[in-house]
Amino acid sequence: MPKDVSKPRTGLPCLRTPTAEDGADIWELIRDCAPLDENSMYCNLLQADHFRDTCVVAEMDGNVVGWVSAYVMPNDPDTVFVWQVAVSDKARGCGLGLTMLEHLLARPACEGVSRLQTTITADNDASWALFRKFGRLNGEDLNVRAYYTQALHFQERHRTEHMVTIDLASMALAKAA
Repeated sequence: MPKDVSKPRTGLPCLRTPTAEDGADIWELIRDCAPLDENSMYCNLLQADHFRDTCVVAEMDGNVVGWVSAYVMPNDPDTVFVWQVAVSDKARGCGLGLTMLEHLLARPACEGVSRLQTTITADNDASWALFRKFGRLNGEDLNVRAYYTQALHFQERHRTEHMVTIDLASMALAKAA
């Protein structure tokens, strides 16, 4: 399958649809991006293959330097759930996370989506900053609530994941006005 390559603003990596061959590079990127949870290499390979239409790879000089894994919720096709956003040290500070989110939402697979959701632990400052900025730039506040809790869901082995919801429908109306 050909890679769809688009060049964002000058100086930023090329954004494209991932392929199964990217799985190992994505896995290594995530391992280098604490505090992101490491999944198995097989999981990242499946994401890059089976969910490629809703995932984004950022590539610079032949290296994977950014990754967004996401999917349209099977039980709620109006919602895209962003699983992880990873940006390499080599590409930090240039707004790549935000650019990858915008690229994702412009994809045909997200055409009918009116809501973005993600979960974030309280200590993941980079993710909070990214999604707050995304909401702010699009005129939306974050709707936040505890979702998968440390005690109930993770049996004290993982911090509580807070569900963050951003209403994209009102963003589209504001941009159209």
